[in-house]
Amino acid sequence: LLYRWQKIFSFSVWGKIATFWNKAFLTIIVLLIVLFLDAVREVRKYSTTPALEKSTTNRPGAYEHSQMKLFRSQRNLYISGFSLFFWLVLRRLVTLITQLAKELSNKSVLKIQADNTNKAAKRFMEENEKLKWILKSQDKDGGHILEAENKKLVEDQEKLKSELKKTSDALFKAQNDVMCMKVQSERLSKEYDRLLKEHSELQNCLDKGNKKGQ
Repeated sequence: LLYRWQKIFSFSVWGKIATFWNKAFLTIIVLLIVLFLDAVREVRKYSTTPALEKSTTNRPGAYEHSQMKLFRSQRNLYISGFSLFFWLVLRRLVTLITQLAKELSNKSVLKIQADNTNKAAKRFMEENEKLKWILKSQDKDGGHILEAENKKLVEDQEKLKSELKKTSDALFKAQNDVMCMKVQSERLSKEYDRLLKEHSELQNCLDKGNKKGQ
């Protein structure tokens, strides 16, 4: 499943719509904030006692009408608040999935580099063994030259081992980061499902109360 997400997010089309997505996200956030603040204003307006008294003295049945408006404003407050929160959670989930796909891609690259470094190290070790055998079969004069070359190969081998260790450490760190992001993404997904269930229950209760008020 993770590699499937990695392939999906590796398409170049995501880079083209990234700017549009960010603008759309900010626009929706601003719209939800405006709706939420307007709902708060309506709730405060119809919750105050002077407003209720003024409306009841003007015409009969005004109290029930004010209560109905108060109920609707409270319903709008809950809906806009939950929508704002869910949109932020959705944005966070998309960000985590994108980062997870990038980490998986980096892990694959590091794994390939580690394999290539390991193969190069083995090849140098084999050449080193061959040179040692040649060194033993040569006379002393030619042995000094081969010994110098052998020393250089040993140094190159140590460098390759060092690079291999660094690459392995980076690969291990990338794997740990991927696991942490996976756990965090699962937690956010569970929290999103729980809040969505609560929102559905609250919406049902509000709809029942609205029908009774009417």
